[in-house]
Amino acid sequence: MEFEEEKQTAKPVFDEEAASALAKELRATFASAKTRSYQWRESQLKSLLKLTTSNEPAIVDALRSDLSKPELESQVYEISMLKNSCKLALKELRNWMKPEKAKTSLTTFPSSAEIVSEPLGVILIISAWNYPFLLSLDPVVGAIAAGNAVVLKPSELAPATSSLLAKLVGEYMDSSSIRVVEGAVAETSALLEQKWDKICYTGNGRVGRIVMTSAAKHLTPVLLELGGKSPVVVDSGINLQVATRRIIVGKWGCNNGQACISPDYIVTTKDFAPKLVDSLKCELENFYGKNPLESKDLSRIVNSNHFARLIKLLDEDKVSGKIVLGGERDKTNLRIAPTILLDVSRDSLIMNEEIFGPLLPILTLAVPSLPFGGVGESGMGAYHGKFSFDAFSHKKAVVYRGFAGDASVRYPPYTKGKLRLLKALIGGGILSIIRALFGWSKA
Repeated sequence: MEFEEEKQTAKPVFDEEAASALAKELRATFASAKTRSYQWRESQLKSLLKLTTSNEPAIVDALRSDLSKPELESQVYEISMLKNSCKLALKELRNWMKPEKAKTSLTTFPSSAEIVSEPLGVILIISAWNYPFLLSLDPVVGAIAAGNAVVLKPSELAPATSSLLAKLVGEYMDSSSIRVVEGAVAETSALLEQKWDKICYTGNGRVGRIVMTSAAKHLTPVLLELGGKSPVVVDSGINLQVATRRIIVGKWGCNNGQACISPDYIVTTKDFAPKLVDSLKCELENFYGKNPLESKDLSRIVNSNHFARLIKLLDEDKVSGKIVLGGERDKTNLRIAPTILLDVSRDSLIMNEEIFGPLLPILTLAVPSLPFGGVGESGMGAYHGKFSFDAFSHKKAVVYRGFAGDASVRYPPYTKGKLRLLKALIGGGILSIIRALFGWSKA
């Protein structure tokens, strides 16, 4: 019996040459002014909305494959939020595109001026794995609304979503202006070697530095959405049950702590800490049962590397004895139970890097040296809604001048009379101008 060998099509190599060709192709599209029109922007936003609404089951499945993300979380925090972004952009696009009126001075009379939102050009968007659908396409909404061509690089750590994005964007969007590049470090490095008009990166500070270094070679502006240690301060004069439930949903109900805005640690008073711990224990059991490792309402850890990183934080000598709830782990299925730690050492690993997982320390001293979030390590710039439109636009100053009423005072030959009048026009009030006109003031 003869067996016919199955032929496999080799995947094309995406190297610097391919990245350069892609950037050149999209730059040519942008130069044609195709992406600048309202009609193109509107059509692409509508296509992106259709992409989302027509493929919700496939998106949910991809997110479940990548992160075991519950359908409710996928629908609420990824699909619905993207749909809302598209709808907002479609509703406000004409207003966003309208020039903003600006004042002119007497020195440019007769004239009018306005600030025009100009598209930057070709945008590179490198997205994150924790919300791989939303964080890939939300900045694309802004880039399209602002009239740019776009290259999207989804995270290779969420391969099912990355593959789905490549497929759907190819089917629904204008491929001459909007493209997806899949891959890992090599492909990302090839893209970063090219000159872009702006780079948007969502992820961690280590890669953020690499992105910014690459961008600096071409003086390319960057939008960095990075992580940080976001504290929750719990006072005693509160509704404890409501506060506890909100903390749980914000921490474990948002991708099991794998979110940049997830509560990283709690600060409370020493007297109130026991009540808070008891309330957290009670509500966590109500939400996820006695064995949360088996709960279908908790996402898993994204991969074995991140699992090992979290276990290292948990098993440090300064930390392991501080566990008051949880700590169970399932290495095979990449699951860690919601874990609460009380009064961990401030110089422990868990208090000196972003946790990004289901571990929640509680501190009973607020000290000035602890980071309370903000800018710097947490990135620069912002996107979402109108902020996205602004992030991918250049505010161009435009002055319109008519021919009527042209004043000769600004033209040579210069005289003392012209000097008096110009000084009055620039820095004086109406009385100074009158005096200058009648020659009553000194030059």
